[in-house]
Amino acid sequence: MTMPRTYACVKKLTSSSSSSAENLAKKAKSAFGSSFRRLVSVKFGNEEEKQFGKLNKGKKFVALWGNGDYGRLGLGNLQSQWRPKPLFSSAFDNQSVKEIACGGAHTLFLTENGKVYATGLNDFGQLGISDYKSYTTEPLRVSGVPKEVMKISAGYHHSAAITVDGELYMWGKNANGQLGLGKKAEQVVPLPSKVECLNGVTISTASLGFEHSIAVTDGGEPLSWGGGELGRLGHGHESSILGFLKSSSEYTPRLIKELEGVKVKSISAGMLHSACISANGAVYFFGERAFEKMFFGKANNATTPSMISSLPFSKEVACGGYHTCVITNGGELYTWGSNENGCLGIGYSGVAHSPERVEGPFLGEPVSKVACGWKHTAAVSGGNIYTWGWGGSHGTFSEDGHSPGGQLGHGDDVDYVEPTLLDFSKNVKALEVSCGFNHTGGLFEYI
Repeated sequence: MTMPRTYACVKKLTSSSSSSAENLAKKAKSAFGSSFRRLVSVKFGNEEEKQFGKLNKGKKFVALWGNGDYGRLGLGNLQSQWRPKPLFSSAFDNQSVKEIACGGAHTLFLTENGKVYATGLNDFGQLGISDYKSYTTEPLRVSGVPKEVMKISAGYHHSAAITVDGELYMWGKNANGQLGLGKKAEQVVPLPSKVECLNGVTISTASLGFEHSIAVTDGGEPLSWGGGELGRLGHGHESSILGFLKSSSEYTPRLIKELEGVKVKSISAGMLHSACISANGAVYFFGERAFEKMFFGKANNATTPSMISSLPFSKEVACGGYHTCVITNGGELYTWGSNENGCLGIGYSGVAHSPERVEGPFLGEPVSKVACGWKHTAAVSGGNIYTWGWGGSHGTFSEDGHSPGGQLGHGDDVDYVEPTLLDFSKNVKALEVSCGFNHTGGLFEYI
């Protein structure tokens, strides 16, 4: 039987008044005008807010909240935000943002014209702007991708962009081969580099975890690479060099053999585990089991993909630190795994050994998007964002270890064990949400 082109390629390489209206117009101009590169907060009275929304109907913007260490929120400072803070198109050369990706302590933005911007920590070159800046507090243009970009992804210390023709560019930390650039590549790659071994292969989507990466081709073939400890790559065994110096890392993209013939449509890389969904709605899991005797029946790690038969037909998956979320075709949300700080949203903080449905507000409105941070979760339902889990006052990179959190956006650092509505403008609808380690970002549109 002839091997699929992708498999052959990868195997070869890897085994009110007029005056008030005028004032509103000025505010809108300053928010979206090309001559202003600054932050604007939508904090008007109810009537004022309505008029502002009418002026900008259909316009998109991003808002961020949570830990502000190293400028990961892109708000021009290091302050944490306990509630959503808008960041308008003036921060992106007057272009609207169409996608946001929150990483460990950095954030990527993709504009409507296919340009990528980055803000936050740059200790491993994850911003893609060079290695001379250790961090930035405002979004800077990532200029190293020569083509229009259609998708972005942010890992803990690395980043990726997929061009309109399916080429994959990666940058940042590469100590375990997570950039897919081969064994001879540098351990830190500060500028976007094309994954050359995928020449001739069209990539449709990618997800970056702690120190590993996974992607899917336009034909639905899943690839994984980077650190493979605990089976998070799904290859089932460690690589070896002439039988010596065994390593679990893969330095170039490798087809997940156990899923050969399975067309994959959704993928997610977590901290130490991964998951994907096939075209027929089946969910597969591989990597670390953070607790004993999950639904697989054994405490050892799943080094090859294992199908979770207890879930209905599913369409989207998200992996966090030690928890996983799945949206079914009917918009139901299921979660399982470690439930520290209530990140599963099931009303208590005990471990869930098998998928449990998240109810509450989602009984009346289906869930359209879900995202996982380390120990917090966010979902879009009915044009609103709901968050739950770790409200966290402990930062990740602060020297004293006590940076404020606020990644749930509810104005405090309290843990929430059930989905809680994000209190934001009533004249916008949420389109997307992304969770970093302990910050969160959303894409909104004026209605």
